[in-house]
Amino acid sequence: MQESQSPKAIVGRFAPSPTGELHFGSLIAAVASYLQAKTAGGHWLIRIEDIDPPREVPGSAERILEDLRAFGLQSDLPVVYQSQRTDAYRSAVAQLIEQGLAFNCGCSRADLPATGIYPGTCRNGLAAGKTARSIRLKTTGEPIRFIDLIQGPQQENLAETVGDFVIWRADGLPAYQLATAVDDAFQQVSEVTRGADLLNSTARQIHVLNSLGLPAPEYAHHPVVCGKDGRKLSKRQQSDPVSALPRDQALKR
Repeated sequence: MQESQSPKAIVGRFAPSPTGELHFGSLIAAVASYLQAKTAGGHWLIRIEDIDPPREVPGSAERILEDLRAFGLQSDLPVVYQSQRTDAYRSAVAQLIEQGLAFNCGCSRADLPATGIYPGTCRNGLAAGKTARSIRLKTTGEPIRFIDLIQGPQQENLAETVGDFVIWRADGLPAYQLATAVDDAFQQVSEVTRGADLLNSTARQIHVLNSLGLPAPEYAHHPVVCGKDGRKLSKRQQSDPVSALPRDQALKR
């Protein structure tokens, strides 16, 4: 799978989902990724990860971009919208199936054991009485190893922690792990700087890239911002949007 934009030496990115307003925690992630790229003389990109329509809030993408512009954070290339990249994700899945690295699965979440680790039920063909629902990527017993620029050396054996994982959902949508990995390669992202809450996704994304024969970026997972209750600030928790604060105060919380 060969697909790319103009090559850049250092490329960072910020990739919000339009499921609510830009809050303080997300602004910190945006600033961190921006500074990581710019201090190295590189480029900084924005990608809107709008591949989950049931969770999206109308107008959220536009408001996020507006808030970022208010803080001087603008993409060096046109903003990429994942909703416009479905063909690329389908192509990646077709390649993986053709190479025998992915397979159709008829299992639902209710079929998984309490551990949540996929037991390989449909790995060698759909189990009796099941029809295809999702598509999973095969994992191996070989650990994924990488050095996080903030968190240090990391290692995960995906076969033991998650098993073969979904790359195309039962509702007909590309899975986050697939789309993010494919687009990091497409945009030639060299450094992914993001919150530590996404550290547990990294090995899966590297495995997707390895399976497609695509290079993996370096990763830097910074500590997440928590509220007074100790919970991570998030759109899901309806954390205060930065637009509710004066611009000169939004980064002083």
